[in-house]
Amino acid sequence: MPMQNGTLSAITLRRLLQVQVFTIAWMSVEAVVSLAAAWMAGSPTLLAFGGDSAIELISAAVVLWRFRAHEMPEARERRVSRIAGALLFVLVVFVVANSTLSLFGHREPRPSYTGIAVLIVAAIAMPLLAYEKRKLSAQTGSAALRADAAESEFCGYLSLIALVGLAVNAVWHVEWADPVAALAITPLILREGWEAIHEKPCTCVDDDSTEK
Repeated sequence: MPMQNGTLSAITLRRLLQVQVFTIAWMSVEAVVSLAAAWMAGSPTLLAFGGDSAIELISAAVVLWRFRAHEMPEARERRVSRIAGALLFVLVVFVVANSTLSLFGHREPRPSYTGIAVLIVAAIAMPLLAYEKRKLSAQTGSAALRADAAESEFCGYLSLIALVGLAVNAVWHVEWADPVAALAITPLILREGWEAIHEKPCTCVDDDSTEK
């Protein structure tokens, strides 16, 4: 069975809470800055990335809530995960619509250097966070933390794809690169949403990875 808060070592629990607090702080900045930049530049790519960041913020908050005071019931954890997954599907609809309008010339995405800066930081930070969360998920047996680690890893992939689209538009002024990058991101977001909706709780813990 998944480990309860009482069976976690103080070191593991403290590290887990630190990682999640940092994740929530960064995802808040990432979502707000990306969505604001998307609005100012008319960028479908930043809309996709910022919307995904906002959903990942929910996931990180769920994990923090679960471990901070008491165990979150698995049924509630799965329900929150499914809601987050459904929101990702809604996000894809908006991104595809926005990208289509841009490709047909109804909107012209402009270069966003603020967006590029956020994407560079995300491309560096998110894989490191994902690595730490995977280690902690093995120690705690938490399905929510395992899913949160996957979402952080996805965020790193998304940031790289988005960065290519924005950089091409900024350097060579190829406006269609932005919506094409956004459309390239949508399959990853759909996969993330599907896995969130169908996530199953972890039923075992790797004894070798638990701290004494």
